[in-house]
Amino acid sequence: MKVEFAPLNIPLARRLQTVAVLQWVLYFVLLGQMSVAITVMLIIHNYWFLYIPYLTWLYFDWHTPEQGGRRSSWIKNWTLWKHFKDYFPIHLIKTQDLDPSHNYIFGFHPHGILAAGAFGNFSTNYSDFKELFPGFTSYLHVLPLWFWCPVFREYMMSIGLVSVSKKSVSYVVSKEGGGNISVIVLGGAKESLDAHPGKSTLFIRQRKGFVKIALTYGASLVPVFSFGENELFKQVDNPEGSWIRTVQDKLQKIMGFALPLFHARGVFQYNFGLMPYRKAIHTVVGRPIPVRQILHPTEEQIEELHQTYMEELTKLFEEHKGKYGIPEHETLVLK
Repeated sequence: MKVEFAPLNIPLARRLQTVAVLQWVLYFVLLGQMSVAITVMLIIHNYWFLYIPYLTWLYFDWHTPEQGGRRSSWIKNWTLWKHFKDYFPIHLIKTQDLDPSHNYIFGFHPHGILAAGAFGNFSTNYSDFKELFPGFTSYLHVLPLWFWCPVFREYMMSIGLVSVSKKSVSYVVSKEGGGNISVIVLGGAKESLDAHPGKSTLFIRQRKGFVKIALTYGASLVPVFSFGENELFKQVDNPEGSWIRTVQDKLQKIMGFALPLFHARGVFQYNFGLMPYRKAIHTVVGRPIPVRQILHPTEEQIEELHQTYMEELTKLFEEHKGKYGIPEHETLVLK
């Protein structure tokens, strides 16, 4: 196979975009593990004057990711995130105005490999979120285990990420005065194993916890579909029943996160690497589903609202797929 190298005369703006996305990939793939390893080494070598103050701080600060986090406007405004957004590029599309006196739960689909659209649109200050949804604050929920990583957790919270635990989502949507949006990538780690280019497979039929929380607090539900999310990486073929998928499913159940075997392009060549392809992402925010507050919803009420949500999600996909390169014969697969 002939290696296709990146040309030397690439504009500075594109080089900065590459650096921004490389940082993001390393952020998810390596930095969490490195922070844990560094902390362990400090303990092994007894640098007590470093790890004891921090672990003491960690003890008292443990629940902050479930209480709205601790965002930093300075970090969310880093120019780095503008280059990140422009790399693909990432677009946010609104289909209907939202009432800032209410709280909402955005169900984000699909997960893709690393949920680039969710991060670019709802965590950084360089998307069109503030212009399209004035008066709102978004909270992107991620796996709680990321907040178990010392020091790394502080960086995650600084860019607006919070835990996806029931307690965390409830904290956001129960805030008085409205104007708060919980963004949940509902398919989670399991869905990332179905993230293949040209496919639209969502793991949603068993995800009903968000519906119960919406009913409990009267938070409106909004389906969000991010067209292009599954086109950013190629994944090793892993159909249901294959030995690769069996191992991945078992590891996901044990560890709580999936290990998709993905690849795309490199930094200096375009044939192979962990850098995502430059594919446009169009994140479309659908129509809100009004939810009447029921403090103790029944299974039937949860099931009914869940069915309504899946129907609205399917409508959103069908209405917009033709605009963003998905063939008319392609349908949404709900698992």
